[in-house]
Amino acid sequence: MHSRVFRIATAAAAMTAFSALAACNSPAEQKAEDRADAIEDQADAMRDSADAQADQMEDAADNMDPTLDGVDSTTEQSMENKAETVREAGEAKADAMEDKADAVRDAADQ
Repeated sequence: MHSRVFRIATAAAAMTAFSALAACNSPAEQKAEDRADAIEDQADAMRDSADAQADQMEDAADNMDPTLDGVDSTTEQSMENKAETVREAGEAKADAMEDKADAVRDAADQ
């Protein structure tokens, strides 16, 4: 039993040491990491902004058809379709920004 605990503790210590070593970045790598993080933050903001705009459009669409019959009016459906387009465009832009952040990290790793 003690040898199993010792092996687990040794493995955990080795993994911790390896993780600490792997986390050491050169100044150039750290700069790239910081830049990539900033790009990802912008991507998150882009996604949040598009979602908020689409949510507002959907709320406006709901107010266009006050009848709670489960059937959307043509105007309401059109607005909801536009909201979905806004949401998808924001998602696509955010995904492209995240790809750029990944490219920044990959370039620094080489």
